[in-house]
Amino acid sequence: MTNETENKSAQWYVLHTYSGYENKVAQSIMKLVEYHKLHDLIVEVQIPTEQVREITDGKEKEVTRKIFPGYVIVKMIYTDETAYLLRTIRGMTGFVGADPNNPVPLSEKEVAALGVDLGTVVKVNLSVGDTVRIAGTAMDGFTGTVQSVDAENGTCNVLVSMFGQETPTELSLSQVVRLD
Repeated sequence: MTNETENKSAQWYVLHTYSGYENKVAQSIMKLVEYHKLHDLIVEVQIPTEQVREITDGKEKEVTRKIFPGYVIVKMIYTDETAYLLRTIRGMTGFVGADPNNPVPLSEKEVAALGVDLGTVVKVNLSVGDTVRIAGTAMDGFTGTVQSVDAENGTCNVLVSMFGQETPTELSLSQVVRLD
């Protein structure tokens, strides 16, 4: 370790990338670390993501989504050498900060906010009052009106008209299809 890095500890910095280049930039940084043996200077590279369950047309799927598209977060000791090497990576446009030549690391509060366990976020395309068709149950083909949506538990309450009578029914979000 050089004198410049002896008294410094690694801090988190944000790199701006071309949209869609986040993974390529992160991989290039890791290759650079291996090639130049910079394990003591560039400690960690992250692309903040979250798992999202999307329900569209009654079908549910897990999707990994970038929380901050166009950005990569690097835990490193900022030196002229590390800054130069990172700036030469294809797809990386620079450090984020008022002065890109002297970027400010993220504060502990900002890092803590990034480290929060986001869990699974559910994106539901249903709202109270929507008309839905029921699918995948004994009531296939019946229509109803959404009374409430519980995205956390993956259910909704639907008022179904059966044989001239309104019947409240709790259904899985994957069992209803919104009608436009």
